[in-house]
Amino acid sequence: MSIYQLPDFKFPQLKKPNGFPKFWQRKYFFVAFLIVISFIFGALGAISAVKYFPAVVRNLLKIEAPVSNTIVNQINQYTPATSQEEAIINTVKETSPAVVSIIVSKNLPVYEQCYTNPFGDFFPGFQIPDICQKGTELQEIGGGSGFIISSEGQVLTNKHVVSDTDAEYTVLTNDGKKYPAKVLALDPSQDFAIIQINEIQESLPTVKLGNSDQLQIGQTVIAIGNALGEFRNTVSVGVISGLSRTITASGGGVSETIEDVIQTDAAINPGNSGGPLLNLKGEVIGINTAIVSGAQNVSFSIPINKAKRDIEQFKATGKITYPFLGVRTIAINETIKQENNLPVDYGAWIQKGANGEAAVTSGSPAQTAGLKEGDIILEFSGQKITAENTLSKIIAKYNPGDEVTLKTLRNGKEMKVQVTLSERK
Repeated sequence: MSIYQLPDFKFPQLKKPNGFPKFWQRKYFFVAFLIVISFIFGALGAISAVKYFPAVVRNLLKIEAPVSNTIVNQINQYTPATSQEEAIINTVKETSPAVVSIIVSKNLPVYEQCYTNPFGDFFPGFQIPDICQKGTELQEIGGGSGFIISSEGQVLTNKHVVSDTDAEYTVLTNDGKKYPAKVLALDPSQDFAIIQINEIQESLPTVKLGNSDQLQIGQTVIAIGNALGEFRNTVSVGVISGLSRTITASGGGVSETIEDVIQTDAAINPGNSGGPLLNLKGEVIGINTAIVSGAQNVSFSIPINKAKRDIEQFKATGKITYPFLGVRTIAINETIKQENNLPVDYGAWIQKGANGEAAVTSGSPAQTAGLKEGDIILEFSGQKITAENTLSKIIAKYNPGDEVTLKTLRNGKEMKVQVTLSERK
C-alpha cells in the first residue's frame, strides 16, 4: 500500500552576524524583559482563575456545596437523568414482574438406530441398519410471551402462541418460577387468547391497561418479551411509526388479515408474540403480534382496546364470543369502483374468496336474510361502511344475538335487510 508523502521542509540558512552593535544589544534586552514580565503576570492570572473560578460558577448556578467538593463533582451532582430515561426505567421496573414467558412443549417421537430384517423368514438372521421409534418424549417446540391481567393468574397472549390443542404450556415468571398453564379461551376472530396459571400460591402482580385510542405517531413505546424464546423479559424502546395499518400475517400454516394495528420500530423478535407494548406511563397500549421478515424494525401490535372487550366478556361469561354475519367482502374505494364499474365508492362488496370460498356462507345469518354475491352493504345499523370504517371493524362492536339493520345495494336498487347475528365458531 502506498501513501502520499510530503517533501521534507528545510529552514533557510541564516548567517550569523560578526558582532552585535550596542543598538541591537539594547533591543534584545528590552524584548527579554517584556517576555519575563508577561510570564509573571500570566502565572498570576492562572493562579487567580484556579482559585476563584469555582466560586463564580457556584454563584452562577446557585450551588451551595462543601468547599472540599470540586466544581466537576458539583456539576455532575446537579445533572439528573432525563425525564424520558427515568420514565423508561420506572416502567420496566413496575411492569416486568407481570410479564411472563410461555413455553410450548409437546410429546414427540424419539428415534434411534436399530437393525431390522426386511426379508422376514426368507432370510433369517439377515439384518440391516434402520431407524426405529422408541416411544415419545416431551420436548420444547416453541415459546411466546404474555402479561398477567388478574392477580389470580389469568394471562393475555396471542392466539397463535397457544393454538396447538395437543401441546402443553408452561409459564415462566420474571422471578424464575415455573407454573403449568391451561388455555381458557381463544378469540375466534382476533389474535387473542387467555390462559390460566395453575398451582399458584400467592397473589400475582398485574399490568395496567391504557387507552390505545389516544396514541400518536412519534410517541415513545417500550416492548417487553421473551425474545427468540430464550432471552426472557428483553426490553426494547422505539416510537409509534404508524397507526391503523392493515397487514396479512402468516405462521404455522395459518394466514390472517389484521386490521387497525400499531406499527412500531421497537425491536420485536420471534418469541415476543403476546408481550406488552407500553407507554411511558407504564400502561399496556398494545399486544406485540407480528414482524416483517427481512425488514429493519418494522413490527406490529394489536391495540389493547380491542382486547378489553375479550377481557370483560370473559369475566362476565367465562368465554370469548364474536358475532358472525357470514359474508366475504371487499372494501370499496375509488380505485375498486373504477376498476369494477361499481355505482358507489364506499361499502362492502360481497364477493368470493381468493381461493374460491363462497361469498355467502351456507346457513349463515346473511344467507337467511337473503344476501347474495354482488350485493353491496352500504350501512350497518346506520354506520356508513368505508375503506377506513370497515365492516369487520363495525361488527366487532356487537354481540351474538344482536339484531341489526343493513342498508344494501343490488342492481342499482337500495333496500334494507334485518339480520340477527350468530356466534362465530
